[in-house]
Amino acid sequence: MKAKTKRKNQIHLRNSDILASKLTSKDLPLEEVLSIISTFKNTFFNSASLELELLISNGFPLEIEDEKVLLKTARTRIIDQTFCIVDIETNASNIQKGQIIELGAVKYKNGKIIDKFDSLVYAKDIPPYIQEVTNITPLMLEDAPKIQDVLEEFKIFLEDDIFVAHDIKFDYKFISDSFEKYDLGVLENRKLCTIDLSKRTIKAQRYGLDFLKDLLNINIAFQHRAYSDALSTTYILEHALEKLPNEIQVSEDLLVFSKSNNIINPAVKHFVKRDAVSKKEEKDKNV
Repeated sequence: MKAKTKRKNQIHLRNSDILASKLTSKDLPLEEVLSIISTFKNTFFNSASLELELLISNGFPLEIEDEKVLLKTARTRIIDQTFCIVDIETNASNIQKGQIIELGAVKYKNGKIIDKFDSLVYAKDIPPYIQEVTNITPLMLEDAPKIQDVLEEFKIFLEDDIFVAHDIKFDYKFISDSFEKYDLGVLENRKLCTIDLSKRTIKAQRYGLDFLKDLLNINIAFQHRAYSDALSTTYILEHALEKLPNEIQVSEDLLVFSKSNNIINPAVKHFVKRDAVSKKEEKDKNV
């Protein structure tokens, strides 16, 4: 089957969100799901069946049983859900200007860390200000694996887990764009921002990573390194999950709650100013 012209990430992600919303309350017959997919615009394939397979291969947590399609996050209890907490360091603000230079991730399930991913990535250049923030130098990357190899390994590691990050828009988009650049698909995983969740579970004056680490007594030695920041975010997630209302039981309810109006202190806002200096500086600018 001939593929269509490349789609825009934001449009396709909206399609998967639409499908998730229809599957949250109940499982649907496979035929009905294929009919829904056939109405989507800017899909990769002309075939709804192939598009469904692509969604699953790109991390969208669907399961097909007895000609019915179910959304796993709508059934999985939070305690049984595997979360993949991710952080990246980059040498530029987007993939047109640069790339990932370090990728770290933690797998968390049932109150325990069950796996980890930690890799530097080969790159020729690192701007001086990025070196200053991250302490990653070009010499450290000389023998690091190439970006495509790291991305392939990480895609296998991620599976269809819930993708978690602190200020998720940057990490999710940068990794998804990187996947697409190297013909690895795009990210379709369900996603959770710990800034959003913290605002609804943790009373704080600010919600930057460093501020919450101090508030919650998270003692991680290295800052502004991918795995260390992913580990810090894991402990923030753990604390937030302990503060959830009793009625939040399954993973999809958690995702909805993280975007709800139940903000503990509406007067406290998190402003992120995007620039080319450092992704980490973006995370810690709070008012």
